[in-house]
Amino acid sequence: MPWIDKDKCTGCEICVEECPAGTISIENGKAEIDMDGCIHCGTCHSVCSEDAVRHDSEKASDRIKANVSETKKFMDDCEKYLGDSEEKTKCLNRMKKYFINERMIAEKTLDELESL
Repeated sequence: MPWIDKDKCTGCEICVEECPAGTISIENGKAEIDMDGCIHCGTCHSVCSEDAVRHDSEKASDRIKANVSETKKFMDDCEKYLGDSEEKTKCLNRMKKYFINERMIAEKTLDELESL
């Protein structure tokens, strides 16, 4: 998924002009991508001379940290509201199952995409 590095974006509007789906606009002097309409064609990556259009893979470590942090919060809340430390472990196991399921869905999606 593309995203805009606001520190690099100069608001030149080249990506706006070149986006075939018309999903990029300028807001507060910076490009903004409407992800609901984005067709993930890569045109914005190609035309940005400032390298401001970035790829989601660069945010993977941030997403991982957020997932771990959220899980820790859920674990603490389970212990707090359900009354004992065993609930904390149960919560951790539920979150592991959740992420295993997400991995399985991603893997099966990739398998299906291979046949396209």
